[in-house]
Amino acid sequence: MNKKIAIVYFSAAGHTQLMAEKIAVGAESVAETEVAFVRVIGTDIVEGRYANEALVASLASADAVVFGTPTYMGGVSAQLKAFIDAVGGLWHTRALKDKIAGGFTHSSSPAGDKSSAIAFLHAYADQLGMLWVGAGEFPFYISGAKEQINRTGFYAGAAGYGNGPYGSPAALNEGDAKTAELYGRRIAEIAHRLA
Repeated sequence: MNKKIAIVYFSAAGHTQLMAEKIAVGAESVAETEVAFVRVIGTDIVEGRYANEALVASLASADAVVFGTPTYMGGVSAQLKAFIDAVGGLWHTRALKDKIAGGFTHSSSPAGDKSSAIAFLHAYADQLGMLWVGAGEFPFYISGAKEQINRTGFYAGAAGYGNGPYGSPAALNEGDAKTAELYGRRIAEIAHRLA
């Protein structure tokens, strides 16, 4: 039975988009899994409110939703928050209840208070009645993985950081890319298992 994974994300500099793409690679490596990108863009925000109702409604047909954001000042981006506020109708109807949820983030520094951004996404998923899936990977310094899988030591979701000086062109560290890919695969596998 086909499972649909929706990856909802905002990306300003491109790092979060690259993580979304790696999550998609991992999810699509599981047979009978399709991925739908739901990219939040600033032009869909009108007078502070997210206005693309079709994208919001598309979440109801997903079996799993993975939320992605850069970490800004210890939280999610304003653009993703505007999208999240627009999902209130799905909260009222419980349209996402018992679906799989996950989250990922990227910042320019190793810490950057990424845990605050993921904690917000986790609480949001809980409010929607969703079932949160963490990363499930040991940090590389415990596992000995050469690719530096989970180099941030992050368990609540997938997290990455930096790639050269602030403002450098978007690219992912090899370990962050592999971590995101494994996370996408885990989410797809669990979505299939819970079927």
